[in-house]
Amino acid sequence: MSEHEAGGGGAVLYWRPGCPFCMALRGGLRTVGVRLNEVDIWSDAQAAARVRTITGGDETVPTVVVGPEEMVNPSVGAVVRAVREHAPHLETGRRGGLRGLFSRVLGA
Repeated sequence: MSEHEAGGGGAVLYWRPGCPFCMALRGGLRTVGVRLNEVDIWSDAQAAARVRTITGGDETVPTVVVGPEEMVNPSVGAVVRAVREHAPHLETGRRGGLRGLFSRVLGA
């Protein structure tokens, strides 16, 4: 299995430079303590082909694969839910994931 496949409890975030949606998702996932294998589709033809397969021919990013789930332009919450279900070891335990984020924001 290549680094571009998310079976076996892994996860991949396909992105490209200059994509504001990618930047937002990557930042949001880091904030809640979820780490994924990030692959730039402009630097990796195999990754670009994988994204085209997932999206039906487009290179729409961010595209995320967590275990069996393939998501195109997902929210942080959707990725976190998929990680918790299929790859919980990818949560870094950074102050409780989403609960920790809300705690920091609300000062609780």
